[in-house]
Order: sequence, then structure tokens, then C-alpha cells
Amino acid sequence: MSQATRADRRAMRTLIERRRAEASALLATDAGRAAVAVHGTPLLLLDPDRVRRQYRRLCDALPFVRFHYAVKALAHDAVIGALDDAGSGFDVATADELSLLQRRGIDASRIIHTHPVKKPSEISEAIAAGVRTFVIDNEAELGKFADAPPDVRLLVRLAYRSPHAKSDLSSKFGVGPFEAANLVARARLTGSRIAGFSFHVGSQLDDPGRFAHAVGDTLALMDDLERRFGVSFDTLDIGGGFPVAYDAPTSSLEDVAERLRPILEPHAARLDIIAEPGRVLVAEAMTLVTSVVGVAERDDGRWYYIDDGVYGSYSNVVAEDVHPLVFAERELLGGTPDEASHRWATLGGPTCDSSDVVARELLLPELAVGDLLVSPTMGAYTAVTATRFNGRALTPIAVMGRGLTTGEVTAIGASDPRAASIV
Repeated sequence: MSQATRADRRAMRTLIERRRAEASALLATDAGRAAVAVHGTPLLLLDPDRVRRQYRRLCDALPFVRFHYAVKALAHDAVIGALDDAGSGFDVATADELSLLQRRGIDASRIIHTHPVKKPSEISEAIAAGVRTFVIDNEAELGKFADAPPDVRLLVRLAYRSPHAKSDLSSKFGVGPFEAANLVARARLTGSRIAGFSFHVGSQLDDPGRFAHAVGDTLALMDDLERRFGVSFDTLDIGGGFPVAYDAPTSSLEDVAERLRPILEPHAARLDIIAEPGRVLVAEAMTLVTSVVGVAERDDGRWYYIDDGVYGSYSNVVAEDVHPLVFAERELLGGTPDEASHRWATLGGPTCDSSDVVARELLLPELAVGDLLVSPTMGAYTAVTATRFNGRALTPIAVMGRGLTTGEVTAIGASDPRAASIV
């Protein structure tokens, strides 16, 4: 076995043990036990303190960057409240996300609108609310701002293809240098203000070098266009995409920041450098607790059926090809698991649909109907992308620890049935 392989295996064991310890500690708390006792399963346990800690990590790693939380990752009042109190900015992509921030009274100067393609009515509503920074990536979109107030600032979205990212966002949005130059030239003719450029290297991209190259290429393009057109840009939006360790180790925030700091810091005095982190702020802040509702022996082995699945909180498995770890409650509370007694199993979701498979070849202990399973790192793109397929209720979210200051409700609406708080 090579030294690199041994190091990879050690890192994997370390990650699993860390996630196991986090899940065990959560279930051992009075709040965790009370939440499951009161609400049953499936249940998402949300800890806003984890969001606060991640925000502080980002600020410490890149102190000259202003962060705008991508609300789409987890649009929940507890998350918004935690980040509002911490001084974060916010990134919205829809009128509903903007309304959520307005209900909390967040000043529009802290909000950017980054969807590259918007309805004219969405633009008008955002401008009326006081939002002044928008993203575009085509001439038709630029034309929608022809009558915008003079203080509206536009950022041109650049495309940086990253096929190794879980979601290569540049396959849908963004332009190359030639198209970017045309947009700058067109904006000069129409009187719109291009303040700078934005990009997104891709969601869940474990490649610090790709972040650094995208920043370097964008800065070079900005210098070139400033010389060619006699303009001055003042904003650089480096997007998001910072990876999270689900079932395998990834580069840390600090790893990515180490590559970005020497490139960005020399420009911090001249440029307003902003970012749009989403997943990295909330993924580790929420844990899913499910229970076994069925056990069967199939041709391919043991199947356990649980009360949440890929049409619900595990929607990230299908939509993003991420695979959260799954632990049995009995091994979390019983100390070191005896893996010799485990067996390989398939985890099926609750819907009457053969596509609803959460995971295959999971090593689990013998389970019975009613036993609990726990998945950490379930905060990002889970509750927000869940559906009510088969008429199943959305999984409730229980807020742990220091929760909300403006009411214990989810961001989907005050009447949302998932509203819950355990303090």
C-alpha cells in the first residue's frame, strides 16, 4: 500500500469518526432527545451556532472579503437570524428570498441579486426594495436595466467550466472574455454601469487551484478591459463553491483561502471583494434523524426502508450526487461500533417509487422497525429542494440551542408545518 493511500485512508477514518462524534453528541443532549420525542421522525435538527462558527471561520480565513450568504442553500429564519446578527450580507436569486430578508428588516445595502436571468418584474421589485447590485450575463438581460436608477450596479457573470464540481454552474450561466467585452461596450452605449465581474467555479468543487486560477484570470480580464475601454471597475465577486466533507475528506476553508489570499489581498484596497457562500455555512449545521419503517430480504441483500428519502430531505443525493454518512443510533450511543456484526444493506426511501433509494452498500448493524438512523451534514440543499411527492409531509425542522429572535418559523412561510423550536 502506498504512503498516499495510507494517508487517504487515515483521513477517511478521521472524517467518519468526527461525523460520528458530532452526531453522537447531538443525540446525547437533552434538546436532541426532546426534539425526537416530541416531533418523532423524520426530523431535521438545526443548530444556528454551527452557522455562526462557520461564518467566523470564513471571516478569519479571508478577512478582506465581504460575504453574502446564498439564501437558496437553506432559507430558514434561524439561519438568516444568526447571519444577520453576525453582520453577514445576503445573496438572493428570487423575489421570495428577498421578501424573507425584508420581513426580518435587513437593509437592502447588504443584499445582492445574483440570478443572471430575471423577470423584469423581479428586477423592478428588487430595485424598489433598495437592492442596487445585480448580475447579468447576456445582452437581453442588460437591456432590462435600461431605465434603472443611475446607482444600480451590474456585475458580468463569467463562465469557468469545472467538470469535476458536483454542479458545474458555468454550463448554464456565464460568458467568456469576448462576450464580456461586448457587454461592457454595450453598457457604455446604453448608460448602464458595469461595476465589475462575478463567477462561480462550481458547487462542491474540491480544487483550491481552480479557485485561484479563476480569480487570476478574472483580474487579468478586468485590467485588460479597463485599458481598452477607459473604464474603472470596483467590484470582484468570487462566488461560492467551497467544498464540504460528506462521505469523503475535502480541502478545508483554510486550504482554499491559502491559495486565494496572495492573489486577492493586493487588490483589497482598490476592489470591493465579495463572495456568495451557501453550502459551506449551513451544511454541517443540520442533522437528519429517520427511523426504519420496513425490513426486507431481496435478491441483492438486506433492505431497510426509512421515513425520509430522495424526494424529501435526501434530495441532495439525486440533485447533487452528494452522499451524507448514515449512522445507526444504537452505535452512536453505545460507543465504538462492532463492525464485525454489521452487514451490507440498501437504504430505501418511503415513497412508492423504485427510484427512491438513498444509498446502496451501507455497512449497518442489524436493524428492526422503529430503530433510528442519523445523517449529519444535511443543512444544504435538502429541506429547500424537498418535495411532497406521494402526498408526504415535508420534514419538520427543530431549532436547537440559540434559535430565533423574530419567531420560530421556517422561511417558507409562517404557516409552514415544519415550524418547530427546541431551545
